[in-house]
Amino acid sequence: MGFADQRFNVNLSILFTELPLLERPAAAAAAGFTAVELWWPWVDSPTPEQSELDALRKAIQDAGVRLTGLNFYAGQLPGPDRGALSVPGEESERFRANVDVAAAFAESVGCRALNALYGNRVDGVDPAEQDALALENLALAARAADRIGAVLLIEALNKPESPLYPLVSAPAAVEVVDKVNAATGLGNARFLMDLYHLSMNGEDLPAVIERYTAKTGHVQIADNPGRGAPGTGSLPLEDLLDRLRKAGYEGWVGLEYKPGDRPSREAFGWLPEEARAVR
Repeated sequence: MGFADQRFNVNLSILFTELPLLERPAAAAAAGFTAVELWWPWVDSPTPEQSELDALRKAIQDAGVRLTGLNFYAGQLPGPDRGALSVPGEESERFRANVDVAAAFAESVGCRALNALYGNRVDGVDPAEQDALALENLALAARAADRIGAVLLIEALNKPESPLYPLVSAPAAVEVVDKVNAATGLGNARFLMDLYHLSMNGEDLPAVIERYTAKTGHVQIADNPGRGAPGTGSLPLEDLLDRLRKAGYEGWVGLEYKPGDRPSREAFGWLPEEARAVR
């Protein structure tokens, strides 16, 4: 096996960001990709104008690409925020306001995976209170995802870059996945296995793959150190993805790396053309 045997999509919130949002789907298509994913594009608004949603939908459809993953509103990302759903007050309310908007947009473009970032710890707030709020809001998000036939993704980040984010290991994220599934009875919460974040936490990646592939709904990659393209660091990404395939994972692999000091279109030389054009 190898990279050519995987199903890759490109994250338009970290690649092609030298272009305006509405030009990125076409740029990804020109680079040979048939699928893309996005963080919530409107960092200041969980409920953008319908005209903005329509414009992005049209850009995706006109480019002929498929949106395979979308984040719910998560605050300033990239930036200091790492989610909103566990933050009491205005931020969690903004997340709630976003849930149906994001789900409706995802349904309109055939997207069947919605990622809900947990949110940072907040000074002066009991972590148990945040966790209770998170479970309530994740259950709300899981039900919205279920209504459109989608999965809800829950992601572990890394402690060096996100020191206030509480889910900084695969077991911590999977524990939340299990709690959401128990709370809703829907079984549509899944682990988002980001190999870059897990490697930054020093986890045993082959062991994570062996233990958690069955609960994984999406995979993302970047090399480490540097969060660059495969081959710019020391992670054995080809081997790790082969392990995932052998463990039964057949889903998308999101390219969530930084292009470096070059245009994004030049950051895919490592990837065979046939692994980009997957229908």
